[in-house]
Amino acid sequence: MSARHDALRIRGLCKSFGGKAAVQGLDLTVAPGEFYGLLGPNGAGKTTTLRMVVGLLPADAGTVEIHGVDVARDPIAAKRMVAWLPDEPMLYDKLTPLEYLEFVAGLWGIGAAEADARAQALLERLELWDHRDERCEGFSRGMKQKAALAGALIHEPRLLILDEPLTGLDAAIARQVKDLLVERARAGCTIILTTHILEVAERLVDRIGIIQRGRIAAEGTLAELRGRAGREGGTLEEVFLALTLEKPETPAGAMA
Repeated sequence: MSARHDALRIRGLCKSFGGKAAVQGLDLTVAPGEFYGLLGPNGAGKTTTLRMVVGLLPADAGTVEIHGVDVARDPIAAKRMVAWLPDEPMLYDKLTPLEYLEFVAGLWGIGAAEADARAQALLERLELWDHRDERCEGFSRGMKQKAALAGALIHEPRLLILDEPLTGLDAAIARQVKDLLVERARAGCTIILTTHILEVAERLVDRIGIIQRGRIAAEGTLAELRGRAGREGGTLEEVFLALTLEKPETPAGAMA
């Protein structure tokens, strides 16, 4: 596949902290419109990798390209195509969700009329429209996470990166979030998801990468990973454990 057609292309990515390697020569390619699950044990390097992808951490070595744009050489152009949603919702608590979305849309240079239309559509889709004039400080964790997701989607990113987006959400809210993510992926948005809830990844993603000790240890569809692990018909949890426990993990150098 040509690099100009990749939604995300990572080559030789490295990052160390205090002399300990967190990411070691990682290679990864994600296609446009793909729903990709990046899984791994605690400390395997998932979050460090994604922080370098979105430009929150500089890489020690290697390259990251988003739709052909080098993140290090043209960070502004790369960031315009990306949205990042961490596990802890990041909101301005004194704003209402409608004010928050209008503020974020303004940062992206979206016109007022278009911003209003997108904000209303997202809040209605996530069942927050009736709370549009309430301050976010009074929201539950689930409501805050939905408002943060709306903020991530307001500029219609081409690449959406989600780091544990369902942590602490009840079943009903998690279902709303999952349904919206599937809709966005079907509409052409590339999504990269990290989660420890393997049942969620099993149901949602098209392809899975398992990261261990800062490298991709296994990658493919669930069927392909089942074949590699010798777990035909097994759950993703069974496959994941089989693949990550194949070799003892060295504690040195591992960092999330």
